Amino acid sequence: MNFTQSFKLAIKSLLLSKMRALLTMLGIIIGVASVVIMVSVVQGQNRQTMEMFEKMGDNKITVRAYNYYDTNNETSQKLYDYCLTLSDLVDGITPDVEIGDTVTVQYGAKTLRVNDWSSGSYDWESAMHIKLGSDQYGVCNNYTLAGGREMSYLDVEKTNAVCVLGAGAKEALFDFTDPVGEYITINGQPFKVVGYYNSMDIEYWPEMDNIIVLPYTFNRSMNNNSSIDSYVVKAKSAQATVEAMTLLTAYLSGMFPQNEMGYCDFGGYNVNSDNSSAEQIQSQSNMQSLVLGAIAGISLLVGGIGIMNIMLVTVTERTREIGIRKAIGAERKSIIAQFLIEAAMICSIGGLIGIAIGYVGTMVAGKLLLSTTTDVLLPSPIITLGAFLFSVALGVIFGMYPAVKASGLQPVVALRAE
Repeated sequence: MNFTQSFKLAIKSLLLSKMRALLTMLGIIIGVASVVIMVSVVQGQNRQTMEMFEKMGDNKITVRAYNYYDTNNETSQKLYDYCLTLSDLVDGITPDVEIGDTVTVQYGAKTLRVNDWSSGSYDWESAMHIKLGSDQYGVCNNYTLAGGREMSYLDVEKTNAVCVLGAGAKEALFDFTDPVGEYITINGQPFKVVGYYNSMDIEYWPEMDNIIVLPYTFNRSMNNNSSIDSYVVKAKSAQATVEAMTLLTAYLSGMFPQNEMGYCDFGGYNVNSDNSSAEQIQSQSNMQSLVLGAIAGISLLVGGIGIMNIMLVTVTERTREIGIRKAIGAERKSIIAQFLIEAAMICSIGGLIGIAIGYVGTMVAGKLLLSTTTDVLLPSPIITLGAFLFSVALGVIFGMYPAVKASGLQPVVALRAE
């Protein structure tokens, strides 16, 4: 008996017991659908997180150094000057300072209250933020200009009253008109708008668009000369990020020597990179995918055991048929092939149905759990193909024992079976 005949006999056998075949497939269907949905949702979440990091900009280094006894910002100036010497490794450096006091921003009849806690409620996402930065603020934080220009080096050096608006601030104050060249007042002081940024379009952090950037030299007059202890450094590449972090760490360790207890008596520092954070999240996501995939895979194994159980029952019910076939000359391999094909067909059909359900489930889960994504979440071809091949392999593996048992029946004994 050739493969085609075995295939036809397998189909005929399945059609004769449709309900049993469907119930047998159920474990495979649930297992495959679970694997597809769980792994796809985790991958979608990971992709969304990576897209957020890309929008925020990669190769960013956050440097923080603080001296408890430094009242003249000498430490921050030394750090800033040192970062400027790393021009072969970095594209820019900017202080990362936000004015914490209550500020009133006005343009015409429109008034914005920044850091106004008097109402008793504060919506961080919709609130405006006054940032103090250098002429490289946009480069370091991955903002792109929609109009006008960035602050210049002279603007910062001479403390010129200029500002650059984020997309949210521009919309709140100017709606759809071009703000470049217009003046806004901040705590009564006029500032000329020299540029405005495109929207960062980061779903979880819309407040990143709600910024007004001033030269950091206004720190003395508008921020009570608070200590500037945090900087953002934009490296040229991933390799440059590693090298710059190494040099910065070495420089700061000299500025803040540790005592015998392992800490500095008068301050401290830390150097972090968004690259390492993204890599850590990627690693955690991959581990989560493996764990969830393994959990869902258990249901596939249970389905495989169910298939083996049903195939053993089928062998018992068809003992007489097997005896007749062997009596008229059927070889062991043809008996094995027939039962293996039946098991593989049950799993493959169940796998295809599970993949179809997994596709629908992934789209629904993507909308519910990742509601901020604009694209429809779909399983990757690798997940789909892997789940299908795994289900077929289960059919072959768990169908092997019943098939071998069927082929080993003696014709005389099998023909006596009722």
